[in-house]
Amino acid sequence: MRGDQWLVTMTGVVDEMRIALISFGADEFSILHETCVAAGHRPVVYAFSRSMRPRTPVDDGAARTIEQVIGAMPSDIDLLLPGSAEGLGEAFAGYHLDLAVVYGFSWKIPPAVLRTPRFGVINIHSSLLPRYRGPAPVLWAIRNGDPDIGFTVHRMDENFDTGPILAQQGGIPLDDDITPARLRSRAEPVLRDLLTTALDGVARNDPGRPQGEADASYAGFLEPEFFVVDWSSPAADIHHQVRTFRFMGAGRGPAARVGDRWLKVLRTRLTEGDGLRVECADGPIWIVESAPGEPPKEPAERR
Repeated sequence: MRGDQWLVTMTGVVDEMRIALISFGADEFSILHETCVAAGHRPVVYAFSRSMRPRTPVDDGAARTIEQVIGAMPSDIDLLLPGSAEGLGEAFAGYHLDLAVVYGFSWKIPPAVLRTPRFGVINIHSSLLPRYRGPAPVLWAIRNGDPDIGFTVHRMDENFDTGPILAQQGGIPLDDDITPARLRSRAEPVLRDLLTTALDGVARNDPGRPQGEADASYAGFLEPEFFVVDWSSPAADIHHQVRTFRFMGAGRGPAARVGDRWLKVLRTRLTEGDGLRVECADGPIWIVESAPGEPPKEPAERR
């Protein structure tokens, strides 16, 4: 064991951990890095997934994000851009890691990689686990009309978001016009507190609290049918459908047929006011912002 790799006090608590940070943006890396340093630990390497799935072409916009990360990261930190999860594990082996911290990584991390850091891998997940396991918890919370959301830091195991919980907090509002920037500003102090608590737990060899299965649910990628408005659905469901798209990005909205034309629905309201009134299963909804749209493409297997 190298003397500078990790230190343990007389009480069995790790004084300093060498940490890898795995995330999806410059701001997120900064939050993780600053929190680790404030807790007395040492980030040594960053890793960024350049595509939504391993061994696939680089995603649109990845180069810009990488440029932002490089511009903001400390000069003594390495940045890894793996093409596969296995490659990530091979690269990590050379850093003699005590821990890896994940916040926003779409690939399933194989067991061999989870075992590479001395104390394993912990993950920050945007829900109160076991609810909304999977890659899109915030989108499903908005889709379901949840009034708020929470965050969980848990130990990673071989399955998606099922590992023991180290820290958890809810109560972050999801107002009607929630945006990624607004959610980020509300979530940042919570994330810092939760990660600090979790790092302390790892340093004390806290195994975490096992998750129950009674309230478990899965928040997968949105199905193709969700991209088209079904006016036979309840008005509130359609309103939250539009909110979900608006959260994903400006100018995004589900396609909807209104009379003899197709629209991209950008904003709706459930109370009477300006806009185009449309009848739903249980009452009206008002389209207050829209753009010309296209009918959904027919699936290839039906052609």
